Amino acid sequence: MKLTVAQALVRFLAAQYTERDGRRHRLIAATWGIFGHGNVAGLGQALLEAGQDTMPFLQGRNEQAMVHAAVGYARQCGRLSAHAVTTSIGPGATNLVTGAALATINRIPVLLLPGDTFATRPADPVLQQLEVPYAGDVSVNDTLRPVSRYFDRVTRPEALIPAALQAVRVLTDPVQTGAVTLALPQDVQAQAHDWPEEFFAERTWGVRRPRPDRSELARAAEAVRTAERPLIVAGGGVRHSGAQAALAAFAEVTGIPVAVTQAGKGVLPHGHPADVGAIGHTGTAVADGLAREADLVIAAGTRLTDFTTASATLFRHPAVRFTGLNLDPYDAHKLAARPLVADAREGLDALREAVRGHRVDPAYEAAYRRGAADWQERVERAWAVPAAEEELPPTQAQVLGLLDALVDGTDILVNAAGSLPGDLHRLWRARSADQYHVEYGYSCMGYEIPAAIGVALAAPGRPVWALVGDGTYLMNPTEIVTAVQEGVPLRLVVLDNHGYASIGGLSASVGGEGFATGYRFRAADGAYTGDPLPVDLAANAASLGMAVIRARTVRDLREALAQARSAGRPTCVYVQTRTPDTVSGPPPAQAWWDVPVAETATRKAAAEARDEYDRQAAQRRRHL
Repeated sequence: MKLTVAQALVRFLAAQYTERDGRRHRLIAATWGIFGHGNVAGLGQALLEAGQDTMPFLQGRNEQAMVHAAVGYARQCGRLSAHAVTTSIGPGATNLVTGAALATINRIPVLLLPGDTFATRPADPVLQQLEVPYAGDVSVNDTLRPVSRYFDRVTRPEALIPAALQAVRVLTDPVQTGAVTLALPQDVQAQAHDWPEEFFAERTWGVRRPRPDRSELARAAEAVRTAERPLIVAGGGVRHSGAQAALAAFAEVTGIPVAVTQAGKGVLPHGHPADVGAIGHTGTAVADGLAREADLVIAAGTRLTDFTTASATLFRHPAVRFTGLNLDPYDAHKLAARPLVADAREGLDALREAVRGHRVDPAYEAAYRRGAADWQERVERAWAVPAAEEELPPTQAQVLGLLDALVDGTDILVNAAGSLPGDLHRLWRARSADQYHVEYGYSCMGYEIPAAIGVALAAPGRPVWALVGDGTYLMNPTEIVTAVQEGVPLRLVVLDNHGYASIGGLSASVGGEGFATGYRFRAADGAYTGDPLPVDLAANAASLGMAVIRARTVRDLREALAQARSAGRPTCVYVQTRTPDTVSGPPPAQAWWDVPVAETATRKAAAEARDEYDRQAAQRRRHL
């Protein structure tokens, strides 16, 4: 079958499927693209010739944003279906790097197809080519190597066959998955070749569910039976495995409490008896209190990042031990854990059977349930709107409270950066397993809007909300145009607090005094402490095609959110938030996060912050 390399690749991708638990999914459901001289005559022509039925195409505005949209789609699909992204050479390709890092860190599959310089080198250099004096085979696409789980450059037509097969192998591997890059020289894309028809036959790639090793399972079961204060820390691996029911069953029969990471939030529905909420720096008081006293921590499907472990200061019991339930041995061994290498669902089901009849002390169970109830009272206080505040601008916590009162289990919230992830992790009450979509592996500003489009494409008919601050909005609003073009009824909530409020707070806590974190004019002393900038984000969203509702007060916002939820077109709710006071604001951090402070300084704020840093750092522990 004579086809160009680009035509062959499109035809091959259209025939790839995944299967898990007897359900089959198309692997590459669509391709995002922006065309230029690196892909317009190759993949652009191939996609045109294939047609929308063979390979649906989506037009993007920014290459990084296209990757974010693909990540949002794949996460919503449980990593069983994904999108491809094609770009030109040069800046189009390097714009992929941030999105690729995000996908790989979060273990989400996305296929990147950047154009590349000529393999045959008819002219050297060509437009946008990076010249490397010590290597003739390097291009800017090599910046994607460290952030890709698989990388190949297809320099001859016949090399596409092994490269494409390896790419799909990695995309469908639940341990190895992440960004996969096939760099495609523009001349090779357009080159014809005689392909074996078997290359285009439908292939179904099984997504494995490895069961635990018997000896590892026996050790894990013994650890559970002998622990007095066990705690489960559930991460994104539980969600990716679809192990929510298995986790709930295990917690119900053993009485072991469950704390959740950012990626794991929602794996138990709000109100489940074992749910103690978020853990770590952005955790709840009850979860972090349990972590400090736990003698056994079952880390299920989590990478145990510094936000989860409070920079290695959270788990303080002198005899604490860890069991790492994870598909990836690398993660299963963290904190010197006893590994239980397995799929989360298979591992939890097996462990439940292995400890049948065992349950924690009723006093322990009663105590953590009281703690969870106490925390919910703190949530209600943070969300409360006294009658006197109805005509005031809302606090950020009140915005979340109004949204909580409006949504049901069909709604999905997308967020990634700023102060919102912390408030959401501590306060939000997830009503369904996939309602809480916060990207916190890379915490990438600019993720929310394009990712929400990807989520909406994967979950048509469900209300999808992108929650963004003004800093994130200014990073990457361009895909609003895509939502308008494609008729995706995105609900965008823009919270304007005139600057990088999250970093401003962090700066103040580490002696930085909020330096250069406000969106304000310069004052007489040169600092950014003057009047707020006259930037109208609502007008900007309207100029990109969204319906915009401005909310000035709590009362306005309540009505605006309801109107946006019922809207059938992309709609933005814009509100300037009020700084909370110590009573109505969200609860402070319940655990530490290590951000190094200047060891020597002349300014009082930095010196005081260093004293506090030394006090906290002294509690850090190596778990060996």
